[in-house]
Amino acid sequence: MNTSTVAIAGNFKLDGEIKEVRPLGEGFINDTFFIETKGVAPDYILQRKNKRIFSPIPDMMDNIQKVCTHIKKKVLAQGGDPLREAMTIIPATDGKLYFLDAEEEYWAVCRFINDTVAYEAAETPELAYAGGKGIGKFQSLVADLKEPLTNILPGFHDIAYRFKQWNEVLAKDPVGRKKEVAEEISWIESRKTEMLDFWQLVENGTIPTRISHNDTKINNILFDKKGDVLCVIDLDTVLSSTVLNDFGDAMRFYTNTGLEDDKNTDNVSMDMAIFKAFSKGYLEETVSFLTPREIEFLAFSARYITYEQVLRFLMDYIDGDNYYKIKYANHNLVRTRAQYKLLLSMEAQYKEMKEFITTYVAGLRN
Repeated sequence: MNTSTVAIAGNFKLDGEIKEVRPLGEGFINDTFFIETKGVAPDYILQRKNKRIFSPIPDMMDNIQKVCTHIKKKVLAQGGDPLREAMTIIPATDGKLYFLDAEEEYWAVCRFINDTVAYEAAETPELAYAGGKGIGKFQSLVADLKEPLTNILPGFHDIAYRFKQWNEVLAKDPVGRKKEVAEEISWIESRKTEMLDFWQLVENGTIPTRISHNDTKINNILFDKKGDVLCVIDLDTVLSSTVLNDFGDAMRFYTNTGLEDDKNTDNVSMDMAIFKAFSKGYLEETVSFLTPREIEFLAFSARYITYEQVLRFLMDYIDGDNYYKIKYANHNLVRTRAQYKLLLSMEAQYKEMKEFITTYVAGLRN
């Protein structure tokens, strides 16, 4: 038993006695642990929040609590189970939504939702459809949340901000890697204007700002044993931004026929069947409130977010691997090339993507 994490867990208002605390998963950003309790008491998830990425952590936790409280009220009004269909944040013994340890690390706990299924990939159109409904439902549940959220990730998905960082890293070239990735740098530069033009529509309000999740991988959705969406989790990145970020990020993850860090880029492409299935589920939940301009740029958002990820992986590689956790020396460069292959596949199928969304929305509205 890890006495350190057990001691940390003891600073939260848990029901029952702790039996064990053990590591869970391999997240890029946070360190996650499973708290198993004795007897029939609920189990919990403990996380050490990455204060280098999220700042300030107390405001992040306030954001999460606002969203969870709002969703719970909506679920309860609809006759659902708020303990299973929304995350439950467990406060520390002092009433705060986090615990700050002696090393000034921030910890948070949420209730574990049992009897659920999580997937690492949308292997079938049916699962992609369910995931689309899950993200769409999440957006519809928070569409009327008026409480302001603190921006704990300044510049997140803001490509103008990313280009500012990009230019600074290229100018510094701190570990001397820029010369070896001249071709990869050209990938970024050749698409710069198109990406900035899109983001300008967000900045000037042509594309509206709403509450978005911003990390819509399928493993952030819990399903019940029947395969239906139960709950969207991992709300660290909830922000006021365009919901197109959520659609685009989901498409980056769901439709990839290879791995995000696939060393063999021949494995990587965008699966059109998965794209269409996710889009159906998503639009069925969101068509009532999305504007014409949002719908117009849904397909483009997949390219936008994938492009941004190519940029961020490459930028981190040039910068000396300071942001993403890596498993080997050129891991971020492998990620860069795999994501670029996905972007090329999206660009090749872009016309069909747009036509499908336009046709499906027309059918839903008629």
